[in-house]
Amino acid sequence: MSTTDLPGPSRPTDRRGGTPEEAASASYRTEKEAEAPSYRTEKPSGTTVRAARRRRPPSTPLNPRPSIPLTLVTGLVLVYSLLPLVWLVINSTKDQRDLLDSFGLWFGRSMNLFDNISRTLAYDDGAFVRWLLNTLLYVVVGGGGATVLAVLGGYALAKYRFPGRRAVFAVVLGAVAIPGTALAVPTFLMFSEMGLTNTPWAVIIPSLISPFGLYLMWVFAAESVPDELLEAARIDGSGELRTFFRIALPLLMPGTVTVLLFSMVATWNNYFLPLIMIKDPEWFPLTLGLNAWNAQAQTAGGEAVFDLIVTGSLLTIIPIVVVFLLLQRYWQSGLSAGSVKE
Repeated sequence: MSTTDLPGPSRPTDRRGGTPEEAASASYRTEKEAEAPSYRTEKPSGTTVRAARRRRPPSTPLNPRPSIPLTLVTGLVLVYSLLPLVWLVINSTKDQRDLLDSFGLWFGRSMNLFDNISRTLAYDDGAFVRWLLNTLLYVVVGGGGATVLAVLGGYALAKYRFPGRRAVFAVVLGAVAIPGTALAVPTFLMFSEMGLTNTPWAVIIPSLISPFGLYLMWVFAAESVPDELLEAARIDGSGELRTFFRIALPLLMPGTVTVLLFSMVATWNNYFLPLIMIKDPEWFPLTLGLNAWNAQAQTAGGEAVFDLIVTGSLLTIIPIVVVFLLLQRYWQSGLSAGSVKE
């Protein structure tokens, strides 16, 4: 028998079979399996389902959590804002008797809207049409001129460096803080000395100055028109006027439309300035004209034309609504995104 055929020393074995190392490994696996959680499929209890339903994703700005109090407050504000408009539309369909006798938020016994409109336009030799044309004159010249001056001034203050720029900034902020009614009497005295009272210029010239519009365009031009884009245009040989009209003005269009709408609405609804500047009914805007009709209706012996006043008020807001609908597509931001490569 050779040496290689001799049996070696036998290794001890466990009763379950295998070496002690294998037995220890099996015991370790058994302990780990006992400690591991069970993944058996069980039918969830009612408490578990309710707890899962109560768990909601966290509220984020892009995915806000519904808020009942906020919804209620928003609904109340919406009702508060729309209720006068609803009242105006409903009562414009009533005649004089239904307007005084029926419930304000419900229609009368007959539909008189178109008859009221025709009577409003023809009453007092077409005074309403004349007042409408006066208001359009004040809005186009005054509000449009204020927008042009605000765009030019805001762009210049934002993109040019010159001595006294900080002083101009302080003056603009101070003018924004001063209410227009505080300047009405001094303005009247100044225009009275120049002989411009009771003329359209007494309304148009003060409307050309819009400190808030100038400040808004200043801030908007500083943010929306990159300096690098203007420098690139100048390097390419573009002049200042061409750079403004071809490059800067399209980027300023959202801010320009915003200032235009603000100026138009402010001039259209202006009441106090024409009240102290104009005494001739031929130059009344709509605000003063409707107020004159209302004063006439409330005077003893005056003709009651409350139905015409309500219908005229409805006709007064229609042009502003149309302008908002036509210009709303220009209310957008980010036009300069991608215009400068970084």
